[in-house]
Amino acid sequence: MNGKEKQIEALARARGNIGTMNYGLIFHGFKEKGIAEDQIRPRENIFTFQAWKALGRYVKQGEHGVKITVFVKYAQEVNEEGKVKIITGSSPKTTTVFHVSQTIEK
Repeated sequence: MNGKEKQIEALARARGNIGTMNYGLIFHGFKEKGIAEDQIRPRENIFTFQAWKALGRYVKQGEHGVKITVFVKYAQEVNEEGKVKIITGSSPKTTTVFHVSQTIEK
């Protein structure tokens, strides 16, 4: 998968995920950075580094985002005694999200 494909996939995951598990962390983290609560809109103006790149924006040098945990789905092919079996699940991953005010256009 090339860089552009990774960016598009990151953006699709960010917009398509309906979970709200990280909203508390997101609101708390960005309020601590001085961003007003009414300006914090997950899936609208808060995305990962790669998702911002897909939107034509870059995170400003020196900016620090908010760390969250996401669950990444996987499918793994296992060969047991000559039989192929597909195992699916999800795995936790820590990532960092940034507010639009921490980005600039290309």
